[in-house]
Amino acid sequence: MFNYNMIKKIMFNFEPETAHHIDNTLLSQKIFNTTFHNPIGLAAGFDKNAEMIESMQAMGFGYTEIGTMTPKPQPGNAKPRLFRYPEHEAIQNAMGFNNEGSYTVIKNLS
Repeated sequence: MFNYNMIKKIMFNFEPETAHHIDNTLLSQKIFNTTFHNPIGLAAGFDKNAEMIESMQAMGFGYTEIGTMTPKPQPGNAKPRLFRYPEHEAIQNAMGFNNEGSYTVIKNLS
């Protein structure tokens, strides 16, 4: 069984934005008579182009939100834009609104 510190050591071998896209072991829970295939969901911003909704559900995430989309595609802020602060056990997201635009998101959602 993996624990948080072990997974953290592994994940910190990856560039922060790459690690952001990697999934871990999933757990199922029943909360208030609702079964969540995983107590961990994807917050807005993880899947800004609505490309992974079915994949994330198949992997057992309890919920997912797409991120901010803009009418037209835009690249977001220059890299590096995702920062780790291990001494504070924190991550700073300064990615901006990098996305492929509303037409792509609508196509992906349909």
